[in-house]
Parts: sequence; structure tokens; C-alpha cells
Amino acid sequence: MGRAAFHTATGPPMARPSSEQLTLYLATDPGLLGARDLVQTVAEAIAGGVTIVQLRDKHADGGALYEAARRLLTVTRPAGVPLIINDRVDVMLASGADGVHVGLHDLPLAETRRLAGDRMVGYSVNTPEDLALAIREGADHIGIGPVFPTGTKPDARAALGLERLRELAAAAPIPCVGIGGISLGNAASAMACGVSGVCVISAILGSDDVGGAARALRAAVS
Repeated sequence: MGRAAFHTATGPPMARPSSEQLTLYLATDPGLLGARDLVQTVAEAIAGGVTIVQLRDKHADGGALYEAARRLLTVTRPAGVPLIINDRVDVMLASGADGVHVGLHDLPLAETRRLAGDRMVGYSVNTPEDLALAIREGADHIGIGPVFPTGTKPDARAALGLERLRELAAAAPIPCVGIGGISLGNAASAMACGVSGVCVISAILGSDDVGGAARALRAAVS
């Protein structure tokens, strides 16, 4: 399929996310995916209730990420589920994805916002200073965390806990999700802190039944 046909089939990027679209946010991880097909696995997660997907692969080159994004758009776009690219603004622009998520050590947020135009821009927040920067430089939504200790990001900053999550969420004038160590057992507690949703990785991709795990989580956060 050529690039023109691909974009015709999937349509234009989506508008900036509503709070409802952030309810159950899945970030991908090739280590947890194993031998399973990325697109099929994400399709099962969406069928189970995932409302937004982030393509996250810290070790893939730009070409591999671009092809993965193109393939994912064939299931996310028809379902009305935004596809966000982790870190790589260039991959977002080239693939036609709906947005990008950056953090403290990525391309500066102001520059990301400029390049992204009307597409979605998320930013990682761990402190009040991070939150102030996110607001000042144009993030549409933020991921607050890690809420709990997490094994999927070895270089993660210190876990915040629920009380700090509540404080940062209350101070945020834009939609936010809790991220880091979120599981079926604590997802409802995170939601009770005033976030729009939760972002999970292993809680869905670590399950043999991806669709079932997504359904259980969606019920817990809804």
C-alpha cells in the first residue's frame, strides 16, 4: 500500500483529546509483546476498551517506528482511538499519527508544540515545576507519574504515591492521566485522585488475555 492510499484509508489526524479519550491509555512495549503481533494485540486491547494508544519503543529506529505507526493506524483510526507516538515528532508527522508524547529529556516541549501544530501533545509530569512548564508551553494533556514503582521504565523518577497524584491533578487545568505501576488492583484508587484516566503497559500487555485485561481495567476505571 502506498503512502497516499494509506492516508486516504485512515483519514486525517484526530482533534486534540477529550477527557473521555484518555480513560484507558495503553502504551506499547516490545519486551512485553513478545512474539505476538503488535497490530493484532492492540486491536484486541481496543476491543476490550482501550481508548488511546501510544506507540512506545525506545530502541527501534525511525523507519521501524514509522512502519509500525502506519500499521497501527489501520486499527486505531477506524475505531476512533488516537495513536500517539512516544518521543518522535518526526515519526508522528511522517506517519499521520494523531499526536506525540515527550518528556524532560526529549525535544523541548515548546518546539514540539510548534512542530505538532494542531495534533495532540502530551508531556510527562513529576513535579509542580514540570506541570507549570507543560501549561506554559502548550501541552494538551499530561501523564503524571510514576504513581507507583514500575519495572517497565528503569530510569523512572521517584514514585509519587496517591496523595501527590491528587495534588498535581487538582492543580492541572488540562486533562491528565496517572502512569507508572498502575494495575487492576490500584487503577480505581488512581482514578479517585481526579485524573481523567490511567496509562498502563504491563497490566494489559503482560496478560495472556489482552482483551480480557482491558475489559477488566475499563470496568475498574469507569
